[in-house]
Amino acid sequence: MKAILYSAHGGLEQISHGEFPTPTAGPDECLLKVKAVALNGFDPMILNGIPGLKTPFPMIPGGDIAGEIVDVGTNVPAGKFRPGDRVQVVPFQPGIGQMGETLRGGACDYIAVDAKFLLPIPEGVSYEQAASLPIAYGTARRMMMVRGQVKEGEKVLVLGATGGVGTGAVQLAKMAGAYVIACASSAEKCEKLKEIGADETIDTSKEDFVAAIHERHGKPRIWGGGGVNVVVNYIGGETWAKSLKVMCRFGRMLVCGATAGYDPKEDIRYIWSYELSIVGSNAWTPEDQTALMAMVRDGKLLPVIDRVLPLTEANFKEGLQALIDRKVFGKVVFVP
Repeated sequence: MKAILYSAHGGLEQISHGEFPTPTAGPDECLLKVKAVALNGFDPMILNGIPGLKTPFPMIPGGDIAGEIVDVGTNVPAGKFRPGDRVQVVPFQPGIGQMGETLRGGACDYIAVDAKFLLPIPEGVSYEQAASLPIAYGTARRMMMVRGQVKEGEKVLVLGATGGVGTGAVQLAKMAGAYVIACASSAEKCEKLKEIGADETIDTSKEDFVAAIHERHGKPRIWGGGGVNVVVNYIGGETWAKSLKVMCRFGRMLVCGATAGYDPKEDIRYIWSYELSIVGSNAWTPEDQTALMAMVRDGKLLPVIDRVLPLTEANFKEGLQALIDRKVFGKVVFVP
């Protein structure tokens, strides 16, 4: 079969589209014909190399996978899955690893997956939509709805709102009935954020988000008033201490990562003075994936897909470079 292959850590020159042995279904597995696979923020990080994380080479990237079952292992319970079934893969496999990270992913023609890590795709949900959901939207759903408990009427500020997690956070907060303020680095991206539900945007190339919140919504006061109820911050770095300055009393910061630095300077006086909460959220669960597909099926959620491309070496490099250069709004999906 054909597969996108990382031959070693490094730059785009380490990527090829070559031959790789076609897998077969083990006793507990199903063999899938991959129909769609999506990029995530960790794909270029895996290529560059993450200290302490061992990557098996050659590595097939791609953790967000949707496909059609073509063969079923002998131990898979009768009737659970059949050839022709449309399924979404659960990429994180506890005790084993994550596909596209420590396990080979789905940027290829075929993949064998343990049946317990497969979820049926509902009617009305396309392969491309199913492949756009697991990692980024799953992370956003757990952070916003399970851990963060975003509520109707709350003001929610989303930093870095244009990637997969960010667009998902905007859509899910709006679905919960919140007033959504989304940050982006250009006027064009701000307009796109309004199209997917943001009530208000801040162009951070022209405006400091702290000053913007203070001007538009008032400076937070210790005994109430001003600021926002929730800040979604998976950026970290210099945005961390600044985020503490825009939350109202009893406000909470939702955190699922730190793309710009995990060891920021912090003024903890804001935390006790305004009785703030820092709420961590790690990854997602199969329940998040199932719930998201139901939202798409029911017309409540339309995943934001920046582009859908045939799976070729040139297209994969194009999509990965666009992700690195932050020229992607939502998800990049490939079709083998």
